[in-house]
Amino acid sequence: MKKFILGLMVFVMVLCSGAVVSAAGKHIVVLTSTEDHGWTGSVATFAKQKIEEVNKAGDYTAELITASSASDQIMKIEDLLAGKTDNLAIVIQPLDDTVQSAIQQIVDAKVPYVAFDRIIDAVADTAVSNVKGDNEGIGVAAAAYFVSLGMKPGDAVYVYEGDTSSVTTLRDKGFVDYITGEAEFEGKKIADNLKWSTNDIKNITYSGAMNWSRSDTKTSFESLMGDSSNAKIKWFYAEDDELAMGMLEALNGGGIDDSTKAAFLGNKPVITGCGGLEEYYAVIRGESYQDLAKQCGGLCSVTYSPAMIQTAIQDMIDYLNGKTVNQDHVIACENVTAENVKNYPSF
Repeated sequence: MKKFILGLMVFVMVLCSGAVVSAAGKHIVVLTSTEDHGWTGSVATFAKQKIEEVNKAGDYTAELITASSASDQIMKIEDLLAGKTDNLAIVIQPLDDTVQSAIQQIVDAKVPYVAFDRIIDAVADTAVSNVKGDNEGIGVAAAAYFVSLGMKPGDAVYVYEGDTSSVTTLRDKGFVDYITGEAEFEGKKIADNLKWSTNDIKNITYSGAMNWSRSDTKTSFESLMGDSSNAKIKWFYAEDDELAMGMLEALNGGGIDDSTKAAFLGNKPVITGCGGLEEYYAVIRGESYQDLAKQCGGLCSVTYSPAMIQTAIQDMIDYLNGKTVNQDHVIACENVTAENVKNYPSF
């Protein structure tokens, strides 16, 4: 009888132990770029914050694995899949489209995964969730901000573009779609009397690829202001906060003629950026470049924060908890201005 009771106790303990493993044994691996600088590097910083939260909660374990290149990331995925995968879940920021083959290996191993930021169309339907910012929405939000400050159809607009990728194409498209009445911001479209015609759109000038570079934009803006007639341009849509900072650095330096600079600032220029860069947020808060900021008609940064990685991790947690998760998870854009900047994280 004693042996029976002892055996029963051992059996119950084994069952309980198995229950713990199945309920709380999932290990979430978050794969991002190396934590260094800029938007991409800051993804890892925000990921670590969420991972710490997950580990403290105790329902699951989580860790961060970074990679310096796409080939490095592929190798690390293969190393993960070479081990035990029963309790593995992955959140990945693919470093470029060549990671597609490794993601297919994740799928073949029946490991659930969430993709973040760079969504690879060929495998998008295999993800638990595809979490991304709204690139078209960035253009929409910038245009809506300009209109709210008085931009009229046919006004001269200068667009500082990021690169030659689809990201820039979408950010260009969103801007035009809003002012022509095709897109809406915060549930509203532009008023009919403010819609731009095909001829009006011809007054939008595009910089070409700035390679997301502050220094390239600074040089470009100095060159633009080399023609004093361009000082009358009031609306500047920079597709990244780094590009907006390039403009401010040019205005703060000696590469622009003083009279041209005075004419430009006298026109109360309006500048929008995107991304959540702390340096630009500090300008919006009035903590740096104060003299320049006071002479501008408006400064804005559209949200596209690396903190979105935390949403991607939460989507995986929700999935593991049995909740319904949207596969196409687009995070809406918001305009960050002096009035609300303290409410938004920066990097």
